[in-house]
Amino acid sequence: MKSSIVALALLVLVAGHATAQTRVSDYTTHGGDVPVRLVGYGLVVGLNGTGDRSFGTTSGAVQTVRSVTNLLRGFHIEVPSDRLLLRNVAAVLVTAEVSPYMRPGGRFEVQVASLGDASSLRGGVLWITPLTMGPESAAIASAQGPLPVTVDERVRFSSRGLGSARITDAGILEMPLPVMPPPSPILLLKSPDLGAAARIVAAINAARGPGTAVLSDAGAVTLKLPAGAADSASTFLAAIDTIAVVVPVEPKIVIDARSGIVVAGGDIHVGNSVVSIKGITVRVGDSVPPPPATGVPATPGSSAVTVAAPFGAAPSGMLALGPGSTVRDIAAGLQALGALPSEVAAVFDGLRAAGAIVAPVTVR
Repeated sequence: MKSSIVALALLVLVAGHATAQTRVSDYTTHGGDVPVRLVGYGLVVGLNGTGDRSFGTTSGAVQTVRSVTNLLRGFHIEVPSDRLLLRNVAAVLVTAEVSPYMRPGGRFEVQVASLGDASSLRGGVLWITPLTMGPESAAIASAQGPLPVTVDERVRFSSRGLGSARITDAGILEMPLPVMPPPSPILLLKSPDLGAAARIVAAINAARGPGTAVLSDAGAVTLKLPAGAADSASTFLAAIDTIAVVVPVEPKIVIDARSGIVVAGGDIHVGNSVVSIKGITVRVGDSVPPPPATGVPATPGSSAVTVAAPFGAAPSGMLALGPGSTVRDIAAGLQALGALPSEVAAVFDGLRAAGAIVAPVTVR
């Protein structure tokens, strides 16, 4: 079986240590640094018959027909709405989040999501789309470009995960953003945690002197500007950002139900449990059956036994692992079984519900 067919794009990143040394800026933002969110309505063109089911103005995606009519009218081309059958066009919502300090000419990533009943945006091109800060605001940016939507062959026949995509550097800021106030001498934790905040305070005080940082609460650290630094707060904050800090890695599991990517942070082990979903059984514990005469070899580093189903058939089989197995072992075993991304997410969600995984599981 070709790896390009059976691969589910399962990626597991497991930290080898319980702590990680990084910079203060990796865990915090400056008070008042609120990102600017942009939104716009646009069209994706060039689809291969997978766009909105637009049948004139009597049924289907009426908004797509009217949008194309208005677009052509801008080029002095008049086409009756009832003559437009647009299976190669899809109406989409374009969103983005940019730094409040970005200047005109800066590029940023945009996310595109279908508004109608398009079955896939794969291979399309986003038509130039004005972006605003809200429905009543003037356009301050624009976005356009090809959609790099790639999916696994097994997922190609499913309607999940094909109606959205990200386009890198497709957005361009064209007008200045609102002027930001001077930076505030306070650090806000990206993920509020009392222990992490205390470690950040200790690292700053060790590097800049006692009393430089004060723990306000689990989500904020207040800084004391040194004498004569009132006029150079930005320089002071930049120096604070580079201070090294050791913060425990929070154990968590994030699963992308569309692509099947599994990202695990921390050293996450799985307790004794049995989860059975759609013909796939995952068993973790002391009692592991012996390997069958045929089947996929055991997962390296564990006592996993998997039996894969032929491509095109519903995945079925058992994944059996011994004590001390990790998220990495389960993800690799599910890949060998040919599990779909939605089934991967369901298995980990079931393990969390059974108490076999104490780390939070987020399915997005």
